Amino acid sequence: QVQLVESGGGLVQAGGSLRLSCAASGIIFSINTMGWYRQAPGKQRELVAVITNGGNTNYADSVKGRFTISRDNAKNTVYLQMNNLKPEDTAVYYCKVGAWRYDYWGQGTQVTVSS
Repeated sequence: QVQLVESGGGLVQAGGSLRLSCAASGIIFSINTMGWYRQAPGKQRELVAVITNGGNTNYADSVKGRFTISRDNAKNTVYLQMNNLKPEDTAVYYCKVGAWRYDYWGQGTQVTVSS
């Protein structure tokens, strides 16, 4: 059974930092792209950052220079280091893992940034 377990969300003041983790298990195919998405109330889910199995990364313009995505292939885990958080970063953050032609989503973790 495939499981993506996210952790690290919470409440933080503007300017603070959080680190999200997403550990994948039960995936029998080689994992390709791992990424983070977010969805704020009343808005569509949007890409935050992705990282390929070769280490190439891509970020949303709104988080460039503040967020860093990384992965540990031995642990099938992807991380999102979020620095200098802003109130507009408040959302539910979801990890997504791509393996062969399948995409798997985490359950989401709430990040709330107070002003």
